[in-house]
Amino acid sequence: MLQPASTYASLKTEFKWPRPATYNMAAVASDHWAAVSPDQLAIRHVLENGITEDWSHQELNRAANRFANALLAKGIKRGDRVALLLPQVPQTAIAHLAAYKIGAIAVPLAALFGLEALSYRLSDSGAKALVTDTAGLTKLSEIRDNVPNLDLVVSVDGPASGVEGFHNLLEQASDQFQTLATTPDDPALMIYTSGTTGQPKGVLHGHRVLLGHMPGIELSQNFLGQPGDLLWTPADWAWAGGLLNALFPALKLGVPVICHATRKFDPEFAFHLLEKQQIRNAFIPPTALRMLRAVDRPASRFDLKWRSVGSAGESLGKETYDWFSEEFGFQVNEFYGQTECNAVLGSCAALDVSRSGAIGKATPGHEVAIIDEAGEPVPAETLGQIAIKRPDPVMFLEYWNKPDATKEKFIGDWMITGDQGVMDEDGYVHFVGRDDDIITSASYRIGPGEIEDCLIKHPAVALAAVVGKPDPLRTEIVKAYVVLKPEETADAELEDNIRTFVRQRLSAHEYPREIAFVDALPMTTTGKIIRRILRNQARDESA
Repeated sequence: MLQPASTYASLKTEFKWPRPATYNMAAVASDHWAAVSPDQLAIRHVLENGITEDWSHQELNRAANRFANALLAKGIKRGDRVALLLPQVPQTAIAHLAAYKIGAIAVPLAALFGLEALSYRLSDSGAKALVTDTAGLTKLSEIRDNVPNLDLVVSVDGPASGVEGFHNLLEQASDQFQTLATTPDDPALMIYTSGTTGQPKGVLHGHRVLLGHMPGIELSQNFLGQPGDLLWTPADWAWAGGLLNALFPALKLGVPVICHATRKFDPEFAFHLLEKQQIRNAFIPPTALRMLRAVDRPASRFDLKWRSVGSAGESLGKETYDWFSEEFGFQVNEFYGQTECNAVLGSCAALDVSRSGAIGKATPGHEVAIIDEAGEPVPAETLGQIAIKRPDPVMFLEYWNKPDATKEKFIGDWMITGDQGVMDEDGYVHFVGRDDDIITSASYRIGPGEIEDCLIKHPAVALAAVVGKPDPLRTEIVKAYVVLKPEETADAELEDNIRTFVRQRLSAHEYPREIAFVDALPMTTTGKIIRRILRNQARDESA
């Protein structure tokens, strides 16, 4: 989508959104390439034993056509919700494409979800069909009575009692299908928020969500779509990160995608995969990048061919950004957005738009500002809330069956994010923290990000999270929850050393007055720290 440009300013000035009358995600990501480059690689599946299975665009498209025909034959129609409880495998992409082809709404669900999470989402969405595997069927058997709307269950591992076999359905169906001519605003995809606060909400997107992602993803991969590009992400395709920051933008650009199903991110394996598959482009969330730092001398040990890495989902931090640049000789392109409105801020080292500690500038096509409580943009270097102006093609249609919550997401034409930030004089936005994450201590407003970034600079610290703990004198004090590196031992001396380390590098009001050493931090399945749990824990302690 982005035209060649020598500067960010010219790219932003000359950018114009296309306004197609019809737009279907399956048409642009699969039908197009199956027609013009049928034999070109679309997806390479790396199995656990290292064997690879290649899917061409034609093979992927014909499988999607077959499944689209099968869904219609089983009574699934336009507007119905099709839930996908699958790991990162080709069948996940096929099921998505098939749902879009018939005008249904895909509802991706993370394979790591527990029973309550699955029951809530299947029930709330009113899903009529579920595509899953043996592990998913085991979970479904315990919650089946809670999801009465579910008419069709399909397993990629074969048929069972009351369950259709995915491959059986494909064998019985035609590989010819005319994709529905949907409009950009027709519903296509519903992704549930991670639920860091309150019950998860179904974020409903139109087919235009893919169109809206393209500028941000192309930028964050230093103009993805260059000859030889090959993209991989460890992020689950059930989330906006894996699905819309990687899989579908790559397919739309004709860039092959590496997929590998894994239950847990293994940094050593990640480097082996990058080397063996000669991966050129990667979307790696910040937590995974921090875990990569634990691998000894990766740049010299592995023959890596990557040329771009994008990262989003939470603040990357200066420490991880600087480590990556020094180790690999190029910058991570950090970008920003939410499930409701993604990839609206970004970086692009190829255009010299990259700054340590910043989450980027406004991506071409998106109007982003820091606003106050009245919805007015604030001056540069002033703390406020990050907001995106509507209309915007990447912006969600609504929260599923929650009109009041949808309305509350806006102040006038500004979609509010709940994220506090500062825009500097050059237009770079610096993330400070979620509204709920801001710590008020002795009249100071403190964001946790800077403190967490400082904590992981300490040689003994692997991961850290910071929250406010109620305090009768200061309102709140800064409390840190710290995961140490494997060889380190927690004791009072180390605690004091870490506290002094932060105080000397930041300030007397920002250092953690309390430190708790923990084995792990509570995280969502997307790898974001759930500070709400830590805040509640700190409040219980103070009570």
